[in-house]
Amino acid sequence: MADFIPGQRWINNAEPQLGLGTVLQSDHRTVTIVFLATGDTRTYSKQSAQLARVKFAVGDTVKNLDGLNLIVMDRLEQDGLLTYVSVDEKGNSFRLEESQLDNFLQLSGPIQRLFNGQVDANKWFELRYRTRLIQSRLSQSELRGLNGCRTSLVPHQLYIAHEVGKRYAPRVLLADEVGLGKPLKPA
Repeated sequence: MADFIPGQRWINNAEPQLGLGTVLQSDHRTVTIVFLATGDTRTYSKQSAQLARVKFAVGDTVKNLDGLNLIVMDRLEQDGLLTYVSVDEKGNSFRLEESQLDNFLQLSGPIQRLFNGQVDANKWFELRYRTRLIQSRLSQSELRGLNGCRTSLVPHQLYIAHEVGKRYAPRVLLADEVGLGKPLKPA
């Protein structure tokens, strides 16, 4: 679990349009972050928050609250808060506290997120990977119309659907009494 210190800058991976957030307070279970770009204040569970710490590296270009683009020359950390030693396009040197970073910064592009170290936990990759494998397997099935359905199909139902599906111009009315194989779920 990450250490959240008031004043640190974080970004919400699930909602990057919120921009950079600033930690207001933190206790043993939750963290409260204000997103000044949108005026939102959110409280997250520390265990499941989709938050990533924003740490720029040497050579990155950052923007301060005044809209000035700066190139990071060095990154210092003291008491969990970052200070960027940077220069502007004219060569003027600046010390930029992380609280002075532009609130509208969004790390939404995959390459930009990767280069800034904003990567998801491995469990989320594994979940996406397994989902893609299942989607690929289902897309190759002869029963394309049944992809994503929320029913429990039994073999004789699949047989009838397969037989009707093979007909050139299927005109079939399936009508049965209750209890003869149509899936009914108790409420």
